[in-house]
Amino acid sequence: MTRHRGFALLGALVGVVALVCGAIIAGYGLLENGLSTASGTTSGPGTGRGSPADGSRDARAQGRTPVGRAAPASADAWTGTWAAAPAGAEPGAPIGHPGRSIRNVVHTSIGGTSVRITLSNLYSPSALLIGRASVAVGQGSRGGASSAEAVAGTMRQLTFGRGPAVTLPPGGQITSDPVPLRVPYGGDLLVTLYTPTPSGPVTYHPHALQTSYLATGDRTQDLDGAAYTEPTTVWRYLTAVDVLNREARGAIVTFGDSITDGLRSSQDANRRWPDILAARLRDQHIGVLNEGISGNRVLWDAAGHGNGASGVARFRRDVLGRAGVKTVVIDLGINDILRSGETDPARITAGLTELTRQAHARGVRVIGSTLTPFGAHRGYNAVTESVRDRVNEEIRSGRVFDDVVDFDRALRDPYAPDRLRPVYDSGDGLHPSDAGYRAMGRYLDLQALDDKAPAQL
Repeated sequence: MTRHRGFALLGALVGVVALVCGAIIAGYGLLENGLSTASGTTSGPGTGRGSPADGSRDARAQGRTPVGRAAPASADAWTGTWAAAPAGAEPGAPIGHPGRSIRNVVHTSIGGTSVRITLSNLYSPSALLIGRASVAVGQGSRGGASSAEAVAGTMRQLTFGRGPAVTLPPGGQITSDPVPLRVPYGGDLLVTLYTPTPSGPVTYHPHALQTSYLATGDRTQDLDGAAYTEPTTVWRYLTAVDVLNREARGAIVTFGDSITDGLRSSQDANRRWPDILAARLRDQHIGVLNEGISGNRVLWDAAGHGNGASGVARFRRDVLGRAGVKTVVIDLGINDILRSGETDPARITAGLTELTRQAHARGVRVIGSTLTPFGAHRGYNAVTESVRDRVNEEIRSGRVFDDVVDFDRALRDPYAPDRLRPVYDSGDGLHPSDAGYRAMGRYLDLQALDDKAPAQL
């Protein structure tokens, strides 16, 4: 009897140890999934195939994960729903916008039950004081423009390290504490920042193609938009919005130049090609983050002109630093040809290959695009076209990226392959129209986003 009682006691002790170990591992997992970063600490500076029918809606109806898709991420893992790359210092705002409220209007890809934001002071040599901040669900477009009005009951004050105010050091960034909020899929959020004192130049993203607003005084808690009398077409300080979502399967980052940024698409209409991709992936609970910067280049820095650091320099921050990233789609290189005058295609493809190496070091899959036609653009000549052709030849070879989406083939005029198809041309011979962006967003093969063997570089 004594021996049996001893075995029972030993078994109970083993069970307790297992429970304790499990709790420690679970707690470590929470930290690894990024909850520790929510405390507000600061830091310094497819292959031309059409979209297949993936059957995801039927799979969800049967309560199972779609074939070929990753299982949902942990309920405690953050996933990006929106992002914008810091592109430079805002012209005409050398001391910021003291005494004003900045209401950034952004459009989500996936929703969630809690939200946090990231702010950047990257391009300022001076500290930035955020006196108060808030987030709310927006009413959406009103009269053809984004609205500054919030949905009743959704206004949340944001804190940083549990305090309502925070100072960002020169070149620094900060992530807010999370707040509970029912964030919609494909809806607008209002992220409002009050900057009470002068600061340095504003870190911003031009060509937002979304109307945001400025107001005088601290209007961070305003539900109505009456005080927001000054519309603006840029995003200021805000670089990321993340959500908690039990069904989230990670995020895809689109990385590129003005074509990814959506230049010349319709204002306040969310018709960039990453927006079209986000709508296709919504039922699969995959976030899509747009890290395009107009004028951006693979090899050359142009932040002084508002065109951002080079792709090679900003990739870690703007792609690998985003929450839940699993795959990146790269469409970059045209500006190296048209703006930097690069005539050696091997230099461009070497830079693109370096992006793939950086991604692989973090376990991120890379889909790369061919460079689209610009035959009707003023920068076209025999030399620039030859460089584009040779870059595309190397990309199609499979030696640069894990997989290829042939946007050149998707957009080119079959009767004049060096030009955009007329219906896809916005009018400048380089940037797609709304129809062209829609064709790009639909052309990407969703199966190419699945995990496969990495390219042999």
